[in-house]
Amino acid sequence: MKKLLFTAAIAVLGFTNVNAQEEATTTGFAKGDLFVSGSVGFNSSKTGDAKSNNLNFSPSVGYFISENIALEVNLMIGSGEDAVDTKTTDLGAGLGATYFFTPSNKFSFTVGAGFGYANSKVEPDGGSETKVDSFRFAVAPGVHYFISDKFALRASVGALSYESAKADGADDATNDFGLNIDLSDINFGLVYKF
Repeated sequence: MKKLLFTAAIAVLGFTNVNAQEEATTTGFAKGDLFVSGSVGFNSSKTGDAKSNNLNFSPSVGYFISENIALEVNLMIGSGEDAVDTKTTDLGAGLGATYFFTPSNKFSFTVGAGFGYANSKVEPDGGSETKVDSFRFAVAPGVHYFISDKFALRASVGALSYESAKADGADDATNDFGLNIDLSDINFGLVYKF
């Protein structure tokens, strides 16, 4: 019986020690933390001689205003050219908030919501350019995973979104509502915590 109790005590101390080491090496986020993040996307497709390319870059800065909530400001820069040589340039900004369910842990589920504005310039080959202003609101679930004390990977999967876009000179805006929480709309990013 003494051997069993001794073995159980060693096991409990061992597990406690492992948990303490896990918590000491994984910092996660806390109130007052400042971080930068960004994502880059590239898409290229080709059919015969027709080729289209799209590139976008979205840096952001965030600050934890409480233990679980971070505010973020971001930029969005994008450009593309399609198969018929129509060039598109996008420039936008956004403001959002993200709720972290377990911010101090290495892994945390998140829910983020944000507003954004973008101005797009569309230049068809041989045609006149068109400018489009769009406003967007989205709510998206996601995850954060710290790979070191300072770096984390982030991902969001789908979104519940509303967007209103209006071209210069147009009478009506195009309004889109979407709910897509599936693996066809995944965004990845990298986070650096100061």
